[in-house]
Amino acid sequence: MTEVTPIIHHRSHSELTEAIPHILDAAKDNGRLDMIVIRPEKEQRLPVQSARLTYEEGTVGDHWAKGCWLSTDEGKPHPDVQICIMSSRCIAAIAGEPENWPLAGDNLFIDMDLSPANMPPGTKLSIGTVELLITEEPHNGCQKFIDRFGRDACVFVNTGRGKELRLRGIYGKVIKDGTVSVGDTVRKIT
Repeated sequence: MTEVTPIIHHRSHSELTEAIPHILDAAKDNGRLDMIVIRPEKEQRLPVQSARLTYEEGTVGDHWAKGCWLSTDEGKPHPDVQICIMSSRCIAAIAGEPENWPLAGDNLFIDMDLSPANMPPGTKLSIGTVELLITEEPHNGCQKFIDRFGRDACVFVNTGRGKELRLRGIYGKVIKDGTVSVGDTVRKIT
């Protein structure tokens, strides 16, 4: 289990901006699932090799199913923020080594272009035996993101080009239950 603690060296805005061409050079299709993280409780991170994703529970074992910041009219966790997804290339630019990636709080880290031009809301993804639908809900860095990665990182993902490219990541909801594993191919489906 990874404890959530800030990274000591925060990258500057200029260092992060230099990474944009590398981030944008990610696969447009046939990407790769690089990391899966379950958040059993708030402020806890558990990197795993495989996970079951379901419409009812999201990432099985993740605290999303217990309630989150966005709820339905019935008070249930909103499916539009069920699965948090971030670009592996972007989190590597921000956090460095993979052992730091879980601090971002995302469930899936994929090496694929997450920009709206490549993956607009409504895009369907196949990963392992799971199918996800990318939702419209914006994914933004917050105070916790600043605390863990520094103010420059939050400004980088939340404003200007970073915001336009959705460098903080995207949300998906499960439309076909199944299992994902690190190394699985991530494909856009029609």
